[in-house]
Amino acid sequence: MPDYTNRFKKSLKAGEANIGLWISIPDPFTTEICATAEFDWMLLDGEHTPTDPLTILSQLQACAAYNTQVVARPPIGQTHLIKQLLDLGVQNLLIPMVDTAEQARELVQAVRYPPHGIRGVGYGSARVSRWDSRKDYVKIANDDVCLLVQAETATGLSNLDEICAVEGVDGVFLGPSDISAALGHLGNPGHADVVATIEKGIATILKHGKAAGILTPDRTLAQHYLKLGCTFVAVGVDARTLALGVRELRAAFKN
Repeated sequence: MPDYTNRFKKSLKAGEANIGLWISIPDPFTTEICATAEFDWMLLDGEHTPTDPLTILSQLQACAAYNTQVVARPPIGQTHLIKQLLDLGVQNLLIPMVDTAEQARELVQAVRYPPHGIRGVGYGSARVSRWDSRKDYVKIANDDVCLLVQAETATGLSNLDEICAVEGVDGVFLGPSDISAALGHLGNPGHADVVATIEKGIATILKHGKAAGILTPDRTLAQHYLKLGCTFVAVGVDARTLALGVRELRAAFKN
């Protein structure tokens, strides 16, 4: 029988560093190419791309044969979207723009079956239970999901301590791009004020025993945040890596 253990969640709980790749190209073919690199985790981004649940399904299937864990990000933390992704077999969710502890508690409810939550029960006809061949799924489902929330606005940062205290939130992701905008440094996530704010945020997250995460293509900053205790760190974006690679290749052969 296949091992359905949520290795990503287990690794975060153990405090292990997980290096990830952001997937913004909504295509299973390129997703599988990226999966061959076997990053510890890959983020399927549905917030800033046209990626929808059917695309995520095809990307999950593309990643299944590889030693990489998948995290999916919906465009917004709505209950029906979360339900759809969980039923598809997504184990790890990253929810953007979480500004309050109340929002965080609502998300915890959305990923859990009653009586501990409000997730609709339809696993028997869903991929997540392998169409009811996984007889244990309903018993382990609530504990199987890894819920990660994003604190990336001025409001979210001011409420970070309360958000981190919510039971059921497994980790908090600090969004450098939105944080830089909130601090008046739009387009400059490496600004000293932004870095200092992120450093303070990491300390707050770790104080609560939660996993801290971030995305930065700046390798020096990535290493810095890892040393501070971040345990899920995305170090690149597929589209950006492709764009830079083809431009560099073309430049090498220009007269």
